[in-house]
Amino acid sequence: MSPPEARLWNLLRSEPLIRFHFRRQVPIGPYYADFASHRARLVIEVDGATHGTDAAVAYDQRRTAFIETQGYRVIRFATSEILGRLDEVAASIGAHLPFDE
Repeated sequence: MSPPEARLWNLLRSEPLIRFHFRRQVPIGPYYADFASHRARLVIEVDGATHGTDAAVAYDQRRTAFIETQGYRVIRFATSEILGRLDEVAASIGAHLPFDE
């Protein structure tokens, strides 16, 4: 794992997010999600510098569209967000999770 992925993984394994049982490198069809919670039907992607090209953006859009057809919501965070604003990342993830279940 890259440092941003490791930092996000530590966050996902902490309270209160641990109860959603996120996994790493989860196969969904022909793709692998960086992190996914089957329970919450949520995929979290970590986007590094290589995701900024036109080709990468188009690929990510196709990938996201497919994953969404499988019943998941997809949220993305830039590595700079994870490294610099982890509290905001945690709040954003929390906003997408069904804590009332």
